Amino acid sequence: MKTFANAREAALEMRPDVPVYCFRPAVLTEDTRRFADAFPGKTAYAVKTNGEPFVLEEIARAGVKAFDVASPAEFAAARAAAPEAELLYMHPVKAQSDIRLALETYGIRTLSLDHEDEVAKILRIVRGMDLDPADVSLFVRLQTKGSATYELSKKFGAAPAHAVELLQRLDGIGFKPALAFHVGSQIEDPEIYERALGSADWVRSRAGVELAALDIGGGFPASYGHDPRRKKPVMPSFEEIMERLRKDIVEWGFSDMPLIAEPGRVIVARSISLIVRVLLKKGKRIYINDGIWASLSDSWTGKITLPARFIPDPARKRRTGNAENIVPFKVCGATCDSVDILSRPFWLPETVDTGDWIEIGHIGAYSLALRSRFNGFYPDTVVEVETPFDAGEEPEGFAAIETMAD
Repeated sequence: MKTFANAREAALEMRPDVPVYCFRPAVLTEDTRRFADAFPGKTAYAVKTNGEPFVLEEIARAGVKAFDVASPAEFAAARAAAPEAELLYMHPVKAQSDIRLALETYGIRTLSLDHEDEVAKILRIVRGMDLDPADVSLFVRLQTKGSATYELSKKFGAAPAHAVELLQRLDGIGFKPALAFHVGSQIEDPEIYERALGSADWVRSRAGVELAALDIGGGFPASYGHDPRRKKPVMPSFEEIMERLRKDIVEWGFSDMPLIAEPGRVIVARSISLIVRVLLKKGKRIYINDGIWASLSDSWTGKITLPARFIPDPARKRRTGNAENIVPFKVCGATCDSVDILSRPFWLPETVDTGDWIEIGHIGAYSLALRSRFNGFYPDTVVEVETPFDAGEEPEGFAAIETMAD
């Protein structure tokens, strides 16, 4: 992987016509350790956020010894990057063949569920393999309510009363019963963990079984940009959120049991930026070589504003407009699909033109994970960059791509 001081240097030397991911291993290490040091339990990185080998290997080198996996491909990726790491199979709904693969081939002994049919599937395989159920920890996924960019309880989670029944059933069979919740991705309400812990306490008190552990999931917000033309959301800092969480864990009486967290965005978002090229400027529209079917899929569907840095092509000698005038440009993606248009503009210097580059910051979460091969476009060029995006010159613009979340 070639190394550059910053993205501008990479763009001007490479003059790329394809999107280029700028990976910052030092930033990834810093954010990984910051989370692990602040959380009073086991850090299990959520592989779905970014499962690239170079990302997983760096996270393992930073000291993470557990990975939250959801599929055979993620089993293999995490095991290849960290052969000795513990794999936690925390997808609540699983194919029976995948359960067998997890237990038999990968030696996974931690799984989650939110329905009795999942209990039956797991039990069938455990008995078929002649395993002791007491060696298997099964986490009942509790449904929670709150405010997050992506509200995951719309799809997963057992209602509190149902969770009580599931815990009691697991205990009766002989499994190690445990409890889990996930408050959503990119939380918008700092009190959401406190409410989820209160619900978990309600379930624990009524189930009357000894819990092996509590998994509080993810949701920890990553650092993104802010559209100055909109009211800035009031959110505590990462340090304040973690301080409050630690206090809530103690107050609700969960500090005396093993704790697990599944961070994703908060660890990996800042570590990667993306260089895109302006293929065409057509009035107030710009056509770039990426889009909703590639690196900008997550940003397009979520409420996220990304910082953007303008990298003008020095080969263009004539420009129109004022470089200090930041204006909105409608952004069209690389594919021939007419849907491939971002629903919010990029605010960039008025002088941006065909052939210029734009560095989009803080795009390490989900950008690589959600890209597709639609229309034959598949960004896959990665370079290493030494300077953190935040440490460079101030971004000249921003990518305001805010839409209704699913």
